[in-house]
Amino acid sequence: MAPTSIVLDVGPAAADVETLDALARLQLAARRAGLELRLRHASPELTDLIAFAGLDAVLRVEVRRQTEEREERLGLEEEGQLPDPPVA
Repeated sequence: MAPTSIVLDVGPAAADVETLDALARLQLAARRAGLELRLRHASPELTDLIAFAGLDAVLRVEVRRQTEEREERLGLEEEGQLPDPPVA
């Protein structure tokens, strides 16, 4: 089965105009090839720059999950008391 998406780790990428230009060009090339480009580990600065440039609808940045969200998804509770152990 052929891949349908490309996940690009942009964690070490600088939040500047050159990076933004390169990402936009990669997105265009991916779309022309019938692929979806997703950006992973984007810094808050790069995410803000993408939004400022109006490319947040075009460049798909994967949202970082908070620890609490993962705990809720797994059904863990943060606080509460355990029931008393049975008396033998």
